[in-house]
Amino acid sequence: MCTAATYKTKDFYFGRTFDNERSYDEQIVVTPRNYPFYFRHMGTVKKHYAMVGIAHVEEDYPLYYDAVNEKGLGMAGLNFPGYAHYNPVVSGRENVAVFELIQWLLSDCATVAECRGKLARINLADIPFNDKLPVATLHWIIADRKEAVTLEATAEGMHIYDNPVGIMTNNPTFPEQMFHLNNYMQLSAKPPHNNFAKGLNLSVYCKGMGAIGLPGDLSSQSRFVRAAFVKMNSVSGDSETESVGQFFHILGAVDQQAGCCELENGEFELTKYTSCCNASRGIYYYTTYGNRQITAVDMYREELDADALVCYPLVKEEQIFLQNAK
Repeated sequence: MCTAATYKTKDFYFGRTFDNERSYDEQIVVTPRNYPFYFRHMGTVKKHYAMVGIAHVEEDYPLYYDAVNEKGLGMAGLNFPGYAHYNPVVSGRENVAVFELIQWLLSDCATVAECRGKLARINLADIPFNDKLPVATLHWIIADRKEAVTLEATAEGMHIYDNPVGIMTNNPTFPEQMFHLNNYMQLSAKPPHNNFAKGLNLSVYCKGMGAIGLPGDLSSQSRFVRAAFVKMNSVSGDSETESVGQFFHILGAVDQQAGCCELENGEFELTKYTSCCNASRGIYYYTTYGNRQITAVDMYREELDADALVCYPLVKEEQIFLQNAK
């Protein structure tokens, strides 16, 4: 399970945690403008916007988990088991496979508004990439510096929801997640007032009591509430280092540690990576579970008019700076 977030200071930032029990050889992948995208039912797109993100590359095809294009539009797919529902190929519609959706939108759209128009014409088809990779059960957050939306395809149809908090996790559906925030409207970053009962001399005896009741467990609904509270109350400077650092602190509120979320097979879900992309500048920052030092890949340091993928393996070994090294 995962958490995605948006953040805006002087620039716009987009990122997510990837929480799973195992990795799938994901890499930082820069797709240049002339890399040919072969779509199963929509032909070949030979020229498009460049993008950077984390993907599993299969048969020289980037299966993006999350990505941002050169126009500053970001998109991430998060697990949505039990709810996600896709259709067979439908005549008369633009049939786009689930694994193609991020590439299909980011290759051609510069804004969320343009995505809305393009999504109105598509049929999200349940086509697997190959025999080894079945159709993933996902929903998506799509965002630019002006707005964010959540895209969900369920048995009732495909829905695009305005996302005013710029946060997404997993189950249940997004409207239910947003409704659940009503239960926490009393939380505050400020000290609380005594509303318990008249005549009782109750006092604020420590800092942070305004947020008593903020859920701390690892369920997707609790992570949604916690990430929304932290993000919506977040304050930072607008420099690159301050903004990036604050973004990682926001997602650090929902970090999953090994041993705290045991699965039925005895394995443990943990935060394999956390990303933060400066969508305004095309710089993709990340940390991994084994390496808390922030690593960056700048899309604009690559040849963006090329036609081949540029891939960088994730740095997974801890890097420690010894301050008093001789």
